[in-house]
Amino acid sequence: MVALTFCGCHRSSQDQAHVQDIVEDNPVTYPGRTIDYKSQFRDNNIKHLSAAKAIGLSERPCDRAAAERLKKQLREVRSTDNYLLDSLTHSVPYLVPKAADELNAIGAGFADILSRNNLPHYRFRVTSILRTDADIKALQKSGNINSVSNSAHCYGTTFDIAYLHYDKVTRTRDYVPEDNLKLVLAQVLLNEQRAGHIYVKYEWKQGCFHITTR
Repeated sequence: MVALTFCGCHRSSQDQAHVQDIVEDNPVTYPGRTIDYKSQFRDNNIKHLSAAKAIGLSERPCDRAAAERLKKQLREVRSTDNYLLDSLTHSVPYLVPKAADELNAIGAGFADILSRNNLPHYRFRVTSILRTDADIKALQKSGNINSVSNSAHCYGTTFDIAYLHYDKVTRTRDYVPEDNLKLVLAQVLLNEQRAGHIYVKYEWKQGCFHITTR
């Protein structure tokens, strides 16, 4: 059972805020087949990097100022109804247009599966996007084992989506367990992978799917 508190407006003589409690006590699930994440999403860095160089930025930004100078080749990424941009401590919110379109397509696919199965609407979280060389060095110093110097993240084609944390949008007693939302997200990625649109690496220690647009 999960208890959430939502704030709403309640008119009274003193015009005070009214707090309404909604207790999420009815688990509902997506009836999809279980996916072996490690074996299904194991596209290596060579594949990611090859795709990134083919459709990504013409040069790697060395720092944030350099990334700003490349903005004409990029599109800013913002939170939408289908995904939430997390606090980007080691990346900046820009993708090349094709990758931005792919992220939106994944968001739409995620929302569609939830809707078709009469499940509450959730947003997934995007945790990393375009990294500069300075960002890569900072990540390596922090101990991130998946942060390689020759990273596809440096070309504006690549983004990470967390599979452990989601943002519930609809205010209902129904809720979808996080491990089941992970299955919904994985189904969307599997569809996109099979269609030849993306490469995917399951980064279980970092709690995310590492995705590069092809």
